[in-house]
Amino acid sequence: MSREIIIAMDLDTKEEVFTLLDKIGQPVFAKVGMQLYYSEGASLLKELKDRGHKVFLDLKLHDIPNTVSQAMQVLARYDIDMVNVHAAGGVEMMRVAKEAFKGKDTIVIAVTQLTSTSQEVLEKELLIDRPMEEVVLQYAKNTKDAGMDGVVCSPLEAKLIHDKLGYDFKTICPGIRPSAKQSDDQVRITTPSNAKDLTCDYIVVGRPITKADNPREVYEQIKKEFEV
Repeated sequence: MSREIIIAMDLDTKEEVFTLLDKIGQPVFAKVGMQLYYSEGASLLKELKDRGHKVFLDLKLHDIPNTVSQAMQVLARYDIDMVNVHAAGGVEMMRVAKEAFKGKDTIVIAVTQLTSTSQEVLEKELLIDRPMEEVVLQYAKNTKDAGMDGVVCSPLEAKLIHDKLGYDFKTICPGIRPSAKQSDDQVRITTPSNAKDLTCDYIVVGRPITKADNPREVYEQIKKEFEV
């Protein structure tokens, strides 16, 4: 199986983005999330692609099916490599989201549970009284039933999803830290080498790279641990 690192560009401006990318000095898979997209807009996506980078547009759409369908039809006009919605929106919402990208190579995925969500939050705040793995697997099953390409999950659930739903169903895993002690605001985390053992297809790494004194060195080390 092929593995790839996605860098979370959780930055405010395109100047910060391209300064970082110049330091890394090679084409990468860049995740453009809400913070950056709302700041710079769609023109940034084109500029990233023009410079040879892949783009994951991470807006996590979650609304009624008609609204998501219309929004995804707009996003399908862009040259992007990956895009997502929230699996909590249900099978029909995910089905129309995928349909908007019919005929395109864009990987369309759904978020199961955020890596900042603990079992306690799941039960006490979201009132879901099932084990995290069971919830994530059911959301992943719904996503596959909707015809989508994979899910965002924590690395801790990747192997379970692959074992149950097949290894052609992609797992995109945030919550990656070079050291397990660096958790920031995420609670379901692991290291790049462990993510490899756990069969993650893609790992999403942000602050350990974007906040590093030498982002290229950190990126190369993570690549060595995960991709090789």
